[in-house]
Amino acid sequence: MAPESHYAILSAVLFTIGVVGVVIRRNPLVMFMSIELMLNASNLALVAFGHRTGTVDGQALVLFVMAVAAAEVAVGLAIIVAIFRVRRRLSVDDLSLMRW
Repeated sequence: MAPESHYAILSAVLFTIGVVGVVIRRNPLVMFMSIELMLNASNLALVAFGHRTGTVDGQALVLFVMAVAAAEVAVGLAIIVAIFRVRRRLSVDDLSLMRW
């Protein structure tokens, strides 16, 4: 069994990759995938530290994070599809103007 420090390091690396994806990329779909990567990194850390303490509190929090992430993806993708139908292209820079 790997020690919890390995899981913490992996979680930090995944979270960093997600942050870089949100900051660097301008495509909303890629940004959503990066946000999901950050949420999964936090889930990994929660489960690892929950295992370390010997409680199921981390797993309970992961369940709530996954429910919020599913709702966020459903609403976010619906908004992205609606914008794509109107504009025929996706760019966060264009959406920041908020002019249709």
